[in-house]
Amino acid sequence: MSVIVITGGSRGIGASTAEHAAQKGMGVILTYNTQADAAEAVVHRIEQAGGKAVALNLDVADVASFEGFRTDVAAVLHGKWGTSKLAGLVNNAGYGLFNPLETVSEAQFDGLFNVHLKGPFFLTQTLLPLLAENASIVNLTSATTRVATAGVAPYAAFKGGLEVLTRYMAKEFGERRIRANAVSPGAIRTELGGGLNDEFEALLAGQTALGRVGEPEDVARVIVMLLSDEGAWINAQSIEVAGGYIV
Repeated sequence: MSVIVITGGSRGIGASTAEHAAQKGMGVILTYNTQADAAEAVVHRIEQAGGKAVALNLDVADVASFEGFRTDVAAVLHGKWGTSKLAGLVNNAGYGLFNPLETVSEAQFDGLFNVHLKGPFFLTQTLLPLLAENASIVNLTSATTRVATAGVAPYAAFKGGLEVLTRYMAKEFGERRIRANAVSPGAIRTELGGGLNDEFEALLAGQTALGRVGEPEDVARVIVMLLSDEGAWINAQSIEVAGGYIV
């Protein structure tokens, strides 16, 4: 069985990706930072449906913890699935912050940087020895890298950096046939940044060609495709999953 790691898998896009991946027959190691109960609920739903999953604690901002996390992943791979290799890594964990440029503090800047760029860089580096040949890496970026949206400058800047990093991963890991792609969601109904109220949702839906905001499963299906053999010849790409947001 192919086993993947999904960071930030307790809710939203991460949780939906975990469930869709399990439905496709993948084993899932999902991570959570503070929401242990929500993560275990995702594991329960997967296992009730006949899949296999494990939830592990991980703070993506804490690079010093990554070696210990790799040890935990290796133990789970051996103990639950009888394998030593991962077939995929989804760098999904994140959070939103809405602040105009002139009021962003250094602490806020550093917090977003650590989670959205530094964390994925060093987590991928740390887990690289566990990734099998022909594995797939999917990095979650954002449509805010294409459409400037007031109030999210640091978030968007680091997501833009992650998009560039994705191409370098594809270039440098190509000898091992490891693919790397970015998925760039548009307006999605999640809790990121506090979620959507009716007025904001109507505004975003009006700016989207298909006339609605996206659901987590809209993004999850694309991620799982990139993790599977169906995406085997897609590499070094950034795929916007946004229903035609501000086209």
